[in-house]
Amino acid sequence: MLMDLLSPLFPSSLIVIMCLGSLSRSFTGVASGATRAALTQHFALANNAADISAKEGSQETLATMLGMGLGMLLAQITRGHALSVWASFLSLTMFHMYANYKAVQSLSLTTLNYERASILLQYFKECGEVLVPRKVSQQEHILPSWSNWRKLNRIKLPHERVHLGAKASMLTHSDMLVIAKTRYHYENANYFLLDKQGIVYVFIHKEATPADVLRSFVHGLVLASSTQNSKPQHLEARRWMDEMYTSFISKLQTEGYSTERLLSHSILWRAHWLHGQLDEKLK
Repeated sequence: MLMDLLSPLFPSSLIVIMCLGSLSRSFTGVASGATRAALTQHFALANNAADISAKEGSQETLATMLGMGLGMLLAQITRGHALSVWASFLSLTMFHMYANYKAVQSLSLTTLNYERASILLQYFKECGEVLVPRKVSQQEHILPSWSNWRKLNRIKLPHERVHLGAKASMLTHSDMLVIAKTRYHYENANYFLLDKQGIVYVFIHKEATPADVLRSFVHGLVLASSTQNSKPQHLEARRWMDEMYTSFISKLQTEGYSTERLLSHSILWRAHWLHGQLDEKLK
């Protein structure tokens, strides 16, 4: 819509502006479709995603028809008044963005993503309990880190210090020496961790299951939060995982969280190593 309003102001660039407008609408459609499926699954409490999707489509059709009618009425009222057109457009756009922000903020999702898992783990370590989804949604950041003050102040939250699915090719000789000293903490696990310059790199085995990925990320969060004086505490982190991880997952399930998998980016880089005793030669 913004491009459509700008096109009369730059008649010599009409085609370029209209193409940019169509391209922007395409991007919006892709983003909308990508998020709609996840939200539909969230509202389908009785495994009735098809029914929810059908009702959502009907509501969207009705809202679109009402919007078209009101838009035609507004266009008739503001005809010939460029200032009124721009004022109406900007005010309605700001209201639309604010309404979307509040709508997303009101969601109480039960799936686990990076930040949600970090918030739950931090509270569990402090209080021994887990927050209900509504409390977690109030603490979760909606906007990405690069769009707020944390980026300006270079503040990293715990989940931002964990790099899931690191490439094995990034390992240097000194990294391999560190791994040789700490690998017994991850014996028979389908992942291992490397703390390097304040960032915990999680290397995933090619045979790791979704449950292994979730466990590796939680382990990375524990290691990132237990680092003292710039020294990683692998022993303390492994001890916590052995003693408390099962209880943590059990309490999450009691509160209705989905613990089958971690909602993460696609892990493209996976490594392969042999499980065995410490003196066994790795390939």
